[in-house]
This record gives sequence, structure tokens and C-alpha cells, in this order.
Amino acid sequence: MRLSDRIAERETQRFVGRDGELAVLHGLFADDPPYSVVHVHGPGGIGKSTLLRQAAAEGERCGWTAYWVEGRDLLPTPEALMAALEPALADPRPLVLLDTFELMSATGIYLRDRLLPGLPAEGAVIIAGRTPPDPGWFSSGWETVTTEIALGGLSDDDALALIRALGVPGDEDAARIVRWAHGSPLALRLGADAQVAGAAEDAVEPTAAKEVVASLIRRVVAAELEGAHPLALATATIARVVTPELLNAAMAGEGDPAAAYEWLRSRSFAEPLGGGLTLHGVVRRAMLVDLTLKDPALEHELRRRIADYLHARAVAGDSLMMIDLAHLVEDPVVRWGFSWEGSARFRVDTMGPGDAVTIDQLMARRGVSGWLDMTQRILEDAPEVPIVVRDVDGEIRGHALSVTPAGAPAAADEDPLLGPWLAHARSQEDRRSVLFRESMDHVPEPEPMVQAMLGLAAMLRSGLSNVRYAYMPIPPGADRALRFAERLGARREPSLDARYGPAPVECWILDYGPGGLIGTQRDFVYRELGLTPPADPGDLLCTAPVDAEAVRAALRDFHKPVELARNPLASGTSPVERAESVRDRLRAAIDNAFGESPDEQLLRSVLERGYLAEDTSLESAAVELHLSRATFFRRLRRAVDRVVAVLAD
Repeated sequence: MRLSDRIAERETQRFVGRDGELAVLHGLFADDPPYSVVHVHGPGGIGKSTLLRQAAAEGERCGWTAYWVEGRDLLPTPEALMAALEPALADPRPLVLLDTFELMSATGIYLRDRLLPGLPAEGAVIIAGRTPPDPGWFSSGWETVTTEIALGGLSDDDALALIRALGVPGDEDAARIVRWAHGSPLALRLGADAQVAGAAEDAVEPTAAKEVVASLIRRVVAAELEGAHPLALATATIARVVTPELLNAAMAGEGDPAAAYEWLRSRSFAEPLGGGLTLHGVVRRAMLVDLTLKDPALEHELRRRIADYLHARAVAGDSLMMIDLAHLVEDPVVRWGFSWEGSARFRVDTMGPGDAVTIDQLMARRGVSGWLDMTQRILEDAPEVPIVVRDVDGEIRGHALSVTPAGAPAAADEDPLLGPWLAHARSQEDRRSVLFRESMDHVPEPEPMVQAMLGLAAMLRSGLSNVRYAYMPIPPGADRALRFAERLGARREPSLDARYGPAPVECWILDYGPGGLIGTQRDFVYRELGLTPPADPGDLLCTAPVDAEAVRAALRDFHKPVELARNPLASGTSPVERAESVRDRLRAAIDNAFGESPDEQLLRSVLERGYLAEDTSLESAAVELHLSRATFFRRLRRAVDRVVAVLAD
């Protein structure tokens, strides 16, 4: 046996998962293949080269001859590529494998237009690189023989299998490495080799962490750091999403933010996200540890600048900035109940057909029987109220049911838990409250990411731009939930303790203060940095509540300028100016009152068709939206309540 054979044998023994990807590549070796060219693309360390070696072995077993070209070893010129592949042109069944193609992408047009057309008809080509194929591969006939594989991280099960194959003892160590690596085979191997994934995650053993991080950076990003913009790169390691505006605020006049953003955008380890850029997870975490070890003062200063920018955006009405503010908090106790870290593995959704029955069964397994019976009225009145968290296969992994004083359906007032809580919340001078009846993680082994996403999603979908109070039902002995409540200064209200099915629950009320949840998020980041939070500006203080009937009247009179000018919501001097001021307030409130899900957008359409559209009666609006009259008017009441809540906020 040669050394190369031993290497191949051991790599095959340690190869896990990728069944779908291997099936696609195996299609190259069929008698009448559906494609002849496969592009495999993904970030550094995700396993592209390993997958190509498995495909090469499979191809050779099927009778193809592998011709491997490594971009690191080749001059990026047509002549060099031609010389490397000339033997393949004479082979009746060549399998051409081009790895690290991003380093020879300058030869792409020559490869496609001049070289590959000369391959035998049974020739197969696999091209692996960090960036997706350019559009030329899907035009001029190439689309008939070309496909692509976007290679993502390993699933948790496959990652754990790899860790076991690498000889890591102990369930706790293996699970910690899997959490830290986020599906990256390279990170899994490095973590297994050093068995210091916990140090890399928590930076509690700087020397060991530095070794792992240095290996990751050297092998994944070092080749792309030429011409780097260090301040921009450091900002991207801290922020969840980087935009040109955020860079401008974070760099504070040090360098050219526009040029820095373009440089970041051209890196293969940066990906588009939410109107900006984010670094690939493994790269970001490695570079964040590196930054914290090498220049903690810079990390602190940039985190503060980012928090200030996000806070200003959120206060100005961009409630999605709560996600990015939550990302800056490091305390794991707080992140357990409020973060978006799990969005790569889970997604928030509304309930669909059959979901209520599924949740009823999941709750029964937790010892709460009859969930559907005690929730049926709420589901009939407001099916959009419950939210679910699903995994990549669409399975429910968590659910929550929460309401606000202004937006709660009538059935919530009859609920034995929510009813008294709603009465209490409505008695407060500041009614910006979210009341949870439940927030449940249904993962077999509790998954902190699920609970965190439920907490944040409930705030985002509440219709309130800045929540003041959160009412939380916590069973006695629920240690994590109690630690979360106590860490944020919640107080127990014994008079509102209740029963949830057969179990007792305590009512804990979290008062975020006059600055609301948004102010608390910013202040928590400041305290973690050892800084005194800035004073809350006066415009965050709650003013006198808006008269709900005035809002309803304004909607009914939306196309009656004279009536609008008389409305208590109006401001300005002339009748025209006063009427338009009311319309502007209503439009702004509507923009902030509804989420992006289909159910939320239907709620918005009911309101806009019912009141804002000209020459449309409520009855005709119901017909246009294919809703029964009763369903239309029930949703219209809820939509109006949402607008009232936003204006009151």
C-alpha cells in the first residue's frame, strides 16, 4: 500500500454526510448524464476539496480517469490551464477536477469557450470554488449541461459523527465542538485535534484559543487579506450585518467607508444578508476571538459605536435593529431568552394547517393535556397570534403565544391566565406590553436558540415599536427562565400567579424602563463594556395615550379632509395641513404595525382595502380579498387595534 492509498482510506473512513451532494456528482457517471459540468461552491473550510476527492474516487470506480488541477499550484493563464488539461483532451472518459477555482477564475472564459468544448462527449467536469459560477455558465447552451451545488455546513448529526470518527471522547466535549464549528468540517477537525473548542468559544483559555483561531484564519482567509481594511474587517467581526451606513458610523472618519465596504463585498468569506454583508460564521467567530485577544480596547470601542448606531436606528422606527442589538449582547443568560443566533438552523413562521394538532401532541408529551381545547377560541378569533419555530425540514421545534393589550383578541380576555394579566397591563399608564401565555421549546434536548428566537420574534411581531413591559409565565423550578428574568431585573407579581393547564406558573413582569426594550438592549451592551449608559433622551418618555376612538374615526374619515382636520390627531395650522398630518401619521403607523408573513400582510390588506382605498365599500373589500363578511370584519377590528397600539406607542 502506498502512502497516498492510506491517506485516501483514512479520509473515506472519516467522511460523513453529503448524501445529496454525492448523488448529484454520481449523476456525471451515468450512461446519459443529465449534466456534464458541476460547480461546487461554498465558503472556505466547508469541505469542497474533500467532496471532490470522494467524487474522484467514485469516478475512477466507474471507469473515468481523474485529472486534478489545483488553483494554488497553477498560474492563472490560459497557457498554464491548457498544459495542465491537455492529457484529458485525449482521454475517452476524463474526469476534470478544478479545485480552488477562485484563484484561476481569470481563465474562466477560456475554459468555457475554448478548452472544455474539446473534451470527449463522456467527459465530466467538477469545478470547486468559494464563489458561485458566473452567468456565462447558464447561457449559450451551457445551461443544458451545467448544474451547481451550494455547499453548506454539516448537519448536527453529521458533525457529531465526524467528531466521533476523529476520536473525541465525552459527550460534553463533542457537543461543544459541534456548537462552536457550526457545520464547518475544517473547524470540526481543528477543534477535535486541539480539543479546545470551549476556549475558542468563550476565550477562557487564550493561549489554546489562539492556536485554533490562528489555524482557522491562516487556512480560510489569509489569502484574501491583501489590501485589507482592518477597521472595516474588525467591524464585520462584531456586527451581525454590515452596511455602508454602519461602517461610516463605526469607522468614525478613520478611512474610506465606501471603499472598505466594496473590499468586504468582494471577499469570498462575506455573504449578503439583510441589505448588507455578514462574514461566514466560522470566519467571524475565529476573527472575533483573534480581535479580542490582540486588541480588546478596539473591540470594546467598535462594539460601543455599533450599539449607538443600531440604537439610533431602532428608536427612529427600524424595529428590526433589535435583532442586531441582541447580537451584541454576550451574556449567555440573556441570549438564552433573546437572540437570533439560531436563524441559520431554524426559522420563525405562522401556524399552518395541522400545526395546532401537532402542538397539542407536543404539549401532551410535556404533561399539558388539552392544549388545543384551551386555545381553540383564540385560534378561531386570531389564528395569526401563535408563532412557531421550524427546523430546516419544516418540523415544529418551538411555539409561543403572546398578545398585547391593544391587539389581544376577545378570547384572550376569557383565558384564565391572559385575562387577569391583560386587565393588569391595561391599568398601567404605559400600555406598551407583550404578554406571553406560553413560550415552549420542543427540541428533544432543550435548544437555547429556539427559546431565544421565540422571545425576540414575539417582540418583533407585537406591533409595538418599543416594548415597555413583558409579562412572563415561569413555572417554579424553571432555572433558566428564572435566571433570565432575574438578570434583567424582572419582578414577580404573586397576585397574577396562575395555572397553565395542570401546572402552576408564576407571573414575572419585566419593566424595560422609559427607554423600552431598545434602550435596555443598548444599556446592557454598555454595562458589559464597563461603561455607564447614556441618559435616555426625553423623546423616549411615554406621553399621554392616544384616544383609540380618534384613530378609528380618522381611518373612517381618511378621504374626508374637513373631518380629518378636526380630528384630535391633527397638527398644523391650515385645514389642508392638519388633514394631511393625520394621513401621514396613519400611513406611518400602518408601516410599523404589520409583519412580513402572509397572514400579517393579509391583515394589512384588510385595513387598506377597507379604509384607505377610494370608492370601495367594506363589503366589496371583503369580496375582493375572498373573505367571508364575518372573517373580514373580525380581521378589520384586529388591524385597527394594531394601528391604535402603534400610535399609542
